[in-house]
This record gives sequence, structure tokens and C-alpha cells, in this order.
Amino acid sequence: MKTKHISLFLSGIFLLALSSCKKTLDETNINPNAAEKAQPDYLLTGAIKSSSDTYWGTTNNMNSSLLFVQHWAKVQYTDPDRYIYANSDFQDLWTEGFSKGVVNLNQLIKLADAQSNPNYKGVALVLRSWVFSLLTDAYGDIPYSQAGNIDQYLTPKYDAQKDVYLGVLADLKAAQSLLDPAGKAIAGDIIYNNTIVSWKKLANSLRLRIALRIADREPETARQTIAEIQAEGTGYINATAENAQLVYSDSPNQNPISNLFDTRDDYRISNTIVDKLVTLNDPRLPVYAAKASATQLYTGLQNGLLAGDASKLLTSTSKPGAYFTAPKAPAVIISYAEVLFDRAEAAARGFTSENPATLYNLAIEASFLQYGISNTTQIAAYQDLPAVKYDAANYKKSIGEQKWIALFGQGLEAFSEWRRLDYPVLTPAVAGSLGGKIPVRFIYPGTEQSLNPEGYKAAVAHQGADLLTTRLWFDVN
Repeated sequence: MKTKHISLFLSGIFLLALSSCKKTLDETNINPNAAEKAQPDYLLTGAIKSSSDTYWGTTNNMNSSLLFVQHWAKVQYTDPDRYIYANSDFQDLWTEGFSKGVVNLNQLIKLADAQSNPNYKGVALVLRSWVFSLLTDAYGDIPYSQAGNIDQYLTPKYDAQKDVYLGVLADLKAAQSLLDPAGKAIAGDIIYNNTIVSWKKLANSLRLRIALRIADREPETARQTIAEIQAEGTGYINATAENAQLVYSDSPNQNPISNLFDTRDDYRISNTIVDKLVTLNDPRLPVYAAKASATQLYTGLQNGLLAGDASKLLTSTSKPGAYFTAPKAPAVIISYAEVLFDRAEAAARGFTSENPATLYNLAIEASFLQYGISNTTQIAAYQDLPAVKYDAANYKKSIGEQKWIALFGQGLEAFSEWRRLDYPVLTPAVAGSLGGKIPVRFIYPGTEQSLNPEGYKAAVAHQGADLLTTRLWFDVN
């Protein structure tokens, strides 16, 4: 009996301990040193870093768009350079863009409203607009109006690309009105160090970019947008020092290109751009490319070689230049040079009264200055070359070719501008898999067919087959 009582007593203590533990665990699992709710500055820093990494990283830049526009080529594992992809190969931009970009920026917008801080909201709208533009530029129709609100829309509808661009323009206009240099301060801005006037210029610069993206389809909307920007008066990015870019740090927070080249050797500079720079005696060549280790010459690699043929050229072709493989190399979102090219095009289309040739030459100069090339005689001689001199009769060719050079390394943006302007004229990969065609879009991630089948099917029915060769709405042939 005594033993039985002891057992019952111990059992009671054990049950009491369990119930106490349950309560204690509920309480002790709260970290006293961490905020239970996300802080806006941390959200802002995280959204900038993750979106820049995605934009500048391997999947969406080095292993796809940089190959399509023939800035880079693959010297090992050459299937991507031959346009051979699985539907999982384009997952990264979609997953990261929506889950770490749009979702977090939606949360930042909510916090900004709760804290009555319009500047946080304005910055979040600018960044979210940029992320949405990357997504629709690449895939076409995407979730926009219902995106990033998982509690309400587990399977968000896909919006037509036209509606996404118009929505983004409206968001950027709203951001411009919210951003107030005299308003509440923000923190966590690792692009402009919390300088609101710079964000106002970035908002306008992105509005100009997107206005031109739709200009062949919606010229009056483009014209009106640019007129509104001019009337608002803040202006655009107006110096290379104002480039919108994330400047990386040392490892482990280094540039994704630097990180890749620490352990791999898969990429070389395409012979398409090397040959162009050599022909023009372009002083950006030693910035863009390194000399081949075996020959000490600048030699590009032909895009789309079979793996066996490419591997023979491993030491006789040029890697990207040290500027781009350095740990602290910046991920450029939009540069002063690009803005000047955009202003030149807007003027050439008759949307403004500015002088397109003057702006075009300033854009070339800005690109040189971006890479530390400041010799005015050298710049002037380059601008005066017959192959470079602005051609008013074919502004798309002049701007398209020089913009393609200036956007080196910015694969996703260069890919969009090449499709829109149709210059330079590129020859498809030598052993390409698309019957003599170059990809003109990303295919949707395979997960969309299982996770959001109705949205996916509606997008394909509206836009066309989910193929690399299906032209998007903005891409007018």
C-alpha cells in the first residue's frame, strides 16, 4: 500500500509538472530580445537586400537573361546558353519576388499606415513597383491586384500585363505624392541612406522607364505620364552619384556574382559584346572583361556551344572584369545613364521638347563616368564615331545599341530593352534548341500549374502558350 501511494503521489507530481511545463513553454518561447511584430526598418532593409540579390543573382541574371542578350556566355554546363530549361529553372524570380518582395513590402505598407508614416509607404510602393515590373517584364501576365495577400487570396488571379503596368504607374504616382522630405524620418534604407528626395527622383525615373515600356502599345498614356512627371517638378536621377543601387559588402554579404566566382568558373563574356567593343575601340572593354588567362587577350565566347566544344576554350576566353566580380560591386537598379537614354527616347518620340541627340550623348558620357572613364577627349571621339553618332532617322537603333552596352551586367533590364527596341540585332545561339529563335520571356514556374491551376490556365489562354518564344504584350514586333 505504501508503494502504491508513493506511485500515485509521483504520478500526480509528474502531471502537475507537465501542465506547468506547457504554460512555461508558452511563455519562454517568446524571445525577450526580439520584437513580436516586424519593425519597418528591418522590413525595408530585408526587402531591398532580397530583391537585389534575386535581381542580380545566378538564376535570373547569369544563367538566363545575360545569356539571352549575349552579354555573357557559358563555358561549362552549357544547356542554359542553348535555351534548354526545365520549368523549375525560372522559379527563383517568381518565388523570391512574391514571397520576399511583394509580401514584405505589403506588410511595410500596413505598418506605415498604422504608424502614420507616409514616407515608409512611399518607399515601399516604389520598391514594390520595381519588383512587379521585373516580374511582368519576365513572365507577362502575373498576379498583381491580389498578390501578396495570402489571408485573402490563396490562389490570386493573374492580371493582364497591360493592367499590371498601368497599376504600377498609378502606384508610383501615389508614392510620389506620399514622399515628403519634410515628413517623418525613415530608417533601414540601404540604397539612399534614408534620403527621401532621392526616392522621389527614383519614383519618377521608374515611371519614365515604364511609360516607355508601354509606349508602342499605349503612346498617349506614356505621353501623359511623362507630362505629369515634368509638371510635378521633382525631376529624375540627375547624376551618377544618384544611381539607384545596392552597394554590397564583404563576405558573406558580397555581390552574388562575386559569391559565384568564389567557387565556380562557368561563365565567360560573350563574343557578341566583346567584338562590338573592340570594333568601337570602346574604353569600357577592360572594365567589362578580363584578359583570357592563356593568351592575355580580350576574347569572347560564342553563345550556345555544345559543352565539349566550350570546355576547350576555358583558358582562352575572357571572364567578366574585376569590377563585376568584386565583393562590393553594386547591384544597379537604374542608372543615370539609363535615365538619360530614356529621356532621349521620350524626346525622339515627341513626348517632350528636349533635344534627343544631346541627351543621347550625355547618356554615353554618363555610362563612361559610371566606370571611372572621364577623359573628355576620349569620350568626344567615341561619340563622333559614325557607328555611334545619333541617327534621328532610326533612334531605336542608336539608343538600342548604346543602351545595350551601357546595361552590361543588368541582365533582366537589358533583356526587356532588347525586346522592346529590337536592337542590337542578335544571332541566336549556335546550337540553340529553339529553331533559330532567342527566348523572349521566362516560362512560368511548374509549381503554378499545381498550386494555382485556374490562374495559370487563364493566363495561358489570354497570353498564349507558356513557351520561351511567346511574345509578351509590350513586345511589339
